[in-house]
Amino acid sequence: MKPDSTKGKVFLVGGGPGDPGLITVRGAACIAAADVLVYDYLAAGRLLSHSRPECECIYVGKKGGDHTLSQDKINALLVEKASQGKTVTRLKGGDPFIFGRGGEEAEILSEAGIDFEIVPGVTSAIAAPAYAGIPLTHRKFTSSVAFVTGHEDPSKPDSAIDWQALARGIGTLVFLMGVRNLPNIVSRLTEAGKSPETPAALVRWGTTNRQQTVTGTLGDIVAKAREAGIKAPAVIVVGKVVELRDTLQWFEKRPLLGKRIIVTRSRSQASGLVQRLSELGAECIELPTIKVVEPDSWELLDESLAGLDTFDWIVFTSVNGVDFFFSRLFDKGLDCRALASVKLATIGPATAAKLNKYGLKSDLIPENYRAEAVVAAFGKHDLKGAKILLARAEQARQLLAKELSSMGARIVEATTYKTLSETPDLSALEEFSAKRPADMITFTSSSTVTNFHNLASQAGKNGIEAARAVACIGPITANTARKLGYRVSTTAEVYTIEGLCRAIVRFFQNQAE
Repeated sequence: MKPDSTKGKVFLVGGGPGDPGLITVRGAACIAAADVLVYDYLAAGRLLSHSRPECECIYVGKKGGDHTLSQDKINALLVEKASQGKTVTRLKGGDPFIFGRGGEEAEILSEAGIDFEIVPGVTSAIAAPAYAGIPLTHRKFTSSVAFVTGHEDPSKPDSAIDWQALARGIGTLVFLMGVRNLPNIVSRLTEAGKSPETPAALVRWGTTNRQQTVTGTLGDIVAKAREAGIKAPAVIVVGKVVELRDTLQWFEKRPLLGKRIIVTRSRSQASGLVQRLSELGAECIELPTIKVVEPDSWELLDESLAGLDTFDWIVFTSVNGVDFFFSRLFDKGLDCRALASVKLATIGPATAAKLNKYGLKSDLIPENYRAEAVVAAFGKHDLKGAKILLARAEQARQLLAKELSSMGARIVEATTYKTLSETPDLSALEEFSAKRPADMITFTSSSTVTNFHNLASQAGKNGIEAARAVACIGPITANTARKLGYRVSTTAEVYTIEGLCRAIVRFFQNQAE
């Protein structure tokens, strides 16, 4: 049927194998354009962050045989939403045309006269073995590979699979959705002539930070998988190429693989820490306990902006302070030229780097990232009579203002932002912790500690028991945690996100020794 121009359009998008970084550029654009997002269990949850706030997100996946919606109802849903003139993105795990029933959905859309587009995805059949260090082809081993469903009913009188051809004519075999049928798959292959000594592997949750790989031979892989507790979702690989894993494995060597870490940073800033911890192998849950907002009044900052030429120095104490300062500067019709006669100081390289993004360079960066170090750095300057603007958070520490004043400076403290307590969905934490307690909780400021503790108490939970270890970005945050009863396991030597991540890696490496 010819597509009806009055109807919407459906994008059948492959969401990739689990690592959200493996979504295609086109796939991410389709998620962002969607009025309605229909997604599966195996579509990475973090991909939903590409969607617009007003997008209607509908979960239709299945887990362990429990279907949220039958395939017929999913088909009907796609037709219904597109018939309303909406842009619909159907997000499927892996590739929609590799055992994903995408072909069936496309047929239904075609019959209904609805325009559609297929956006291929990275299939787990290729990605999971690659992340386990198993190339599916290799000129020294094999030049042929076959993808096979492992979901075939073993009780069927006749198999649709040509087991003789697979056993004798294909170098590498990849079975998807076959964990439950692993004994039958092994039996069929060996009966068809495949040697029991043939190398085999199972890769569970491939490409994610929960990845687990078990290797063996057709003769012992069933017992090894059972001993390791391997369950779905997993990919089965059979062939000589499995032997290359000993040399080529890389993903599972990451230092934080399998560690479960709670990130309490504000939602707007958590992504950098989550991304870095994920790159190191950790499984993260975002539990933002604070949010950064505009101050109740801009009056003092506005007065300062109107008289910037009267200041000798501006001190920025945080990345947030820089962003809110320049946002207000631009709102007042000014630009960076208004700072031409003022020297700039920043606490920490992250704050200095943020300043650089506005085209400005910090004139003073202390040796470490505390207010005390700023005071020491200013000791090399004559501050008598100097006028200094502190662009900072509401209720910030008074040490900096007090010490600079004692050096003869005239201090103007202008609130550029304030932090408020965030109320995250604690059910996500409960689900996360139900499997086993988190290995670590991270605190990046005193307010994250205080607000997390209060939230846990209000929910009737013991925040101190939420994780086995606590990591803090610096000594001030660590002191706040200790005062509330937390046993701080590690503190960053360099008070940055990268420094915090290094401290976390070092802690777990020491634990393993």
